[in-house]
Amino acid sequence: MDKPISTFRGQKELYELLNRLSIAFDYYEHPPAPTIEEAKKYWKDIEATHCKNLFFRNHKGNQHYLVVFDHCHDLRIHELERRLKQGKLSFASEARMEKYLGVKPGSVSPLALINDTEKHVHVFLDENLQHATKISFHPNVNTASIVISFSDFIKFLNFVGNKWEFTNLY
Repeated sequence: MDKPISTFRGQKELYELLNRLSIAFDYYEHPPAPTIEEAKKYWKDIEATHCKNLFFRNHKGNQHYLVVFDHCHDLRIHELERRLKQGKLSFASEARMEKYLGVKPGSVSPLALINDTEKHVHVFLDENLQHATKISFHPNVNTASIVISFSDFIKFLNFVGNKWEFTNLY
């Protein structure tokens, strides 16, 4: 049986989209950084609010959530459930991550929403991110980071069309 051809858009398509939307970005290549602790080693000279991106599913597995917040903060899942009022949450599996975002663990990013053609994933942004001038994410792989202005990030979210909202996560 032949392996199916991936329909997911990768880095090249992401950069093309950002250029098409006139979203300027700074690109920083680094060794693989699948965790925040590892990524901090490479972010030390990059001026931006670096984000932690967690991908959850509800207890039925029929809804998925991407939660984005400053990497300096920790999140307790039960507190998150209470604040988001979405029922019991658990981390989505690698298969779900690949299905809805087209990325591997350690590379989750709101930039991967370019692969959510069905607009299935709901995004929760910590309201404190609104104070950031620049924001950084992995560009769908964990061997680089890109920095964009916060206003351009909102422009990107509006373009991809997933539902998103600000919430108080702390």
